Amino acid sequence: MSMSFLILGPNDARVTILLAHGAGGAMDSSAMNDSAEALAHLGFRVVRFEFEYMAARRVSDARPPPPRAETLIPEYQSAIADLAATGALIIGGRSMGGRIASMIADGLYSAGKISGLLCLGYPFHPIGQPDKLRTQHLAELRTPTLICQGTRDQFGTQDEVSCYTLSKRIEILWLEDGDHSLKPRKKVSGFTAADHLTTMATAVRTWADKTVA
Repeated sequence: MSMSFLILGPNDARVTILLAHGAGGAMDSSAMNDSAEALAHLGFRVVRFEFEYMAARRVSDARPPPPRAETLIPEYQSAIADLAATGALIIGGRSMGGRIASMIADGLYSAGKISGLLCLGYPFHPIGQPDKLRTQHLAELRTPTLICQGTRDQFGTQDEVSCYTLSKRIEILWLEDGDHSLKPRKKVSGFTAADHLTTMATAVRTWADKTVA
């Protein structure tokens, strides 16, 4: 089945970023919209797609739960094939979408098909289960990777992640007081959601310019 894409940003952009959604939010959720708009504003071509279970929710009152992340790998690979991006391609996504991209990144990177991996709010562990880590493959990751994470993300706080063994190819942008959607509490942090989106996009631009030779 061919993918339907949401595309923002210039078609002649040097870098295309392919983003998958998280387990519970569609490709046009507010978090996905805000992130895509911030990245497109800095010149990226940002492409979003949906996994079949999420697309099915649009045409039915039923809400099928997300499958195990591993089972969605073929759908992510199909999205890459359908997109047939020219120029540099960075893959990633929000939460689960970024996790799935991280599972296929090294094979694609070694084949010269992608330039990097971008994760927006990586789910290092399920909420309330800090010992159930999803980091084993991240220790040996060879793909240049940027993870943008809120310091109070319930899927992996800064204090927790600082203790993990992660590949040296992984850079982490910590957003002060950000939650899983990177949003801070203004009265606590002094930052707004817009501030963090700008910081995120600017960091991605700097990282991509360095990564995409």
